[in-house]
Amino acid sequence: GPEAPTGLAIHIKDPFEFKYTSLGLSWIGADLNKREVPVGFYMTGGSRVVVIDNGGGLLKAGFGGDKDPIAVVPNCIAKSPGSNANSKKWLAADQLQAQDVDVTGMTLRRPIDRGYLINTEVQREVWERVLRSLLQVDPTNSSLLLVEPQFNPPGLQHATDELVFEEFGFNSLCVADAPSLVRLYEASRQPSLFHTQCSLVVDCGFSFTHASPVLQNFTLNYAVRRMDLGGKALTNYLKELVSYRSLNVMDETLLIDDAKEKLCFVSLDVPRDLRLASLSFKDNPFRCSYILPDGITYKKGFVKDLDEARRYCSLPVEGELDKKDGDSDTVKDRKKPELSQNEFALTNERFLVPEMLFHPIDLGMNQAGLAECIVRAAQACHPYIQPVLYQRYVLSLNGGMPDAILTFDRATLVLMHWAVFSIILTGGSTLFPRFAERLQRELRPLVPEEYQVKIISQENPILGVWRGGSVLASSPDFGSMCVTKSEYEEMGSARCRRRFFH
Repeated sequence: GPEAPTGLAIHIKDPFEFKYTSLGLSWIGADLNKREVPVGFYMTGGSRVVVIDNGGGLLKAGFGGDKDPIAVVPNCIAKSPGSNANSKKWLAADQLQAQDVDVTGMTLRRPIDRGYLINTEVQREVWERVLRSLLQVDPTNSSLLLVEPQFNPPGLQHATDELVFEEFGFNSLCVADAPSLVRLYEASRQPSLFHTQCSLVVDCGFSFTHASPVLQNFTLNYAVRRMDLGGKALTNYLKELVSYRSLNVMDETLLIDDAKEKLCFVSLDVPRDLRLASLSFKDNPFRCSYILPDGITYKKGFVKDLDEARRYCSLPVEGELDKKDGDSDTVKDRKKPELSQNEFALTNERFLVPEMLFHPIDLGMNQAGLAECIVRAAQACHPYIQPVLYQRYVLSLNGGMPDAILTFDRATLVLMHWAVFSIILTGGSTLFPRFAERLQRELRPLVPEEYQVKIISQENPILGVWRGGSVLASSPDFGSMCVTKSEYEEMGSARCRRRFFH
């Protein structure tokens, strides 16, 4: 038969049966709960495995076998507005997180645009800072597991390989995609997922949102569906709203990003919340203020009153409040409170920004919502496995097997036996309060009533991909999945990339 793809540590023993061969999930999952050095942490020859989840917003880096990464830093470089245009004083990675750094009006340069690595010069500066200063590792004596975006063009793959082998001189490279690593990590934590072998991973990342069917740790690329919406688009939308209604913050990307993460939430009843947001400020449960840095007293933005910001949590999930619009509002009550020059107030912006993910068409974007994207990903699968991914995979049966299973051949029977529904949420945008509950409500009308929708939220959606990479990097056979520097020099990037299945 054809040579088995080794990039995901799976090989085909039988044309109709997939088996794990080297992941050893039972012992790997146990070792991840304590910071010890498991088998495979050091590869043959004593080289360490560096795991990098090279996200568009945040870069996560650490060593294989650890539960958490050592560095979670912005994947960009920045320069303050007062710096000379020709100044080489660019701050990178963790330097932007220092308490004494004022990020107001900073000029940002990101290596990743629209989800893909297009500026290797900037990426080299960020990696240099992370590897030398934070991880304190010598790349020439290390192996690298790199998380790459899905559907990465060959030209960008070649540029990445040059950066890894020629610029930094890593011993070897293994490339993996995010959905398979998320599925791998969750399977190591949850025995039920390990036995079912099948999941649908929803990754709400910085640039895109992907709905990816994952079968036996293979991402079914032909069925992946993408929304051109991510954390960056949400931040830009919030910047536009605040700039139009309050202060000009179009140059305050880092500050608005912080305000979005701390104040935005997902609405479970948008029409009702819009009516509540129109109330006067003292009766408005959504109104809160965000303080901008003044460069002297404080250099980081913060929420003015956290208790005020959390008032919406006490609202009933459904129905109206007893108080109606205008019941006791006086002219004095309706006067806007005075704001200082370094703060802005948010009301309905707090839930309208995340609403983009569920109903982008309402904002003039010709995109399907997240629930529709998930269903389309299931429907895009091959007809033989579509019942698996839609009925027993995207939808959890209450018991028994559908009669239709008897009409399929042996290959489908095997897949039917393994498939069970789970939607795994990962990515920073899934951290919005009530995100999973809203998605559950959006999916419910799109699936038959006899099926139960099940959604799994990760313990830490931002670190989920990296932790999956740590599991894979600590596998005893990880070395066989890698492309070595000598192989790269002998065969070139294109041939070496055939080893990776995605």
